Order: sequence, then structure tokens, then C-alpha cells
Amino acid sequence: MQKPLSKHSAFEDAQALVTGTLLVSLGVAFLGKAGLITGGTAGIAFLLHYLTGISFGKLFFAINIPFYVLAVRKMGWKFTLKTFCAVALLSASTELLPMVLHLDELNTIYGSVMGGLLCGVGLLVLFRHRASLGGINVLVLWLQERFGIRAGVVQLALDAAILLCAIPLISLPAVFISLLGAAMLNMILAINHRPGRYMAI
Repeated sequence: MQKPLSKHSAFEDAQALVTGTLLVSLGVAFLGKAGLITGGTAGIAFLLHYLTGISFGKLFFAINIPFYVLAVRKMGWKFTLKTFCAVALLSASTELLPMVLHLDELNTIYGSVMGGLLCGVGLLVLFRHRASLGGINVLVLWLQERFGIRAGVVQLALDAAILLCAIPLISLPAVFISLLGAAMLNMILAINHRPGRYMAI
């Protein structure tokens, strides 16, 4: 007889939001220092940051606002509230991280791989507590829950499209190295975030 799914407590959800967003903020710092880009809403925020000079955190928070409508309709209020908190935490942590972390030099390939892995693990923590970083995350999670399409596969395809849009802003080699980071991120999700792999809600 199958055991009923265990629910996360409020404390467990809170620590997951903090842990996940801190990991992603560190990954974003690695990618930014290496002059790279990533996919998803974060990738769009990077693109606009390179274009305008406005900080990543402010842009990331603003871009996510319209996606909360989709989140409420498709995923419910609880998911949306946790996602809003995660987005706010990531926006704040990316703004504050330069005060406590100074990266003088970073190899671009290492920055891409480690940045992608850190972002992937951070997103995995959030996904397993029914939260996300908004935007495209909401869409891919809904597609997985509704149609069984793996989140990592859909996210990789969308990330590749965003990376192609970066070609006018960063060098072609940087775009390809960024794609490596996106592959690392989505590998984490495709392997670890799928139905039946994790049995808490």
C-alpha cells in the first residue's frame, strides 16, 4: 500500500526559498562576472541589463510581474505567493551579493558550468517546494504537471532561443559558452525533477 504524500511545513518551505534563491544568486554572480548569459526570465533580465545598465535584480523583479497572472490561473495562489517571495528574495540577494562577495577573475568555462549547476540546484530546491522564479519557470512547470513534458527539456529549448537573441550583445564564443551553462542547469532539472522522483508536496 502506497504511503500518503507528506506535506512540507511552513518552516521547510521558508528554508527552501532562502536556500534556493541564495544558490541561484551565486550562480547568477558567476555568469555575470564571466560576461555570460543564461536562459529564462533571468536571461531576459541579463539582456536588458547589458542594454540599459540597470541592475539585474531590479529588472528581474519587474519582468516577472506579468507572469503572476499565469501563475495564479494555472498553479494556484499558494504557488504564486511562494514564487513571488522567491523572486523578491533573488532580486534582493543579487543586489546585496556584491557587498559580501568580490570576484576579481573567473575563467569563462568554469563560470558557465558552475553558474549553470548552481542555478539548476537552486531551481530544483524551489520546484520541489512548489515554488519557482516566475516567468518561464511557471510555464514549464505547468506543462510538466498538465502534459507530463519534462521541465528541463522545455526549458532548454526556450533558453536556447533566448541565448540566440544575445548574439548582438555578447561575442559568439560567449554565447556558445553560455549555452554550456544552460545545458548544465537543465540537465539538473531533467534528471532530478520528474514525476515520481520526489514524493513530498
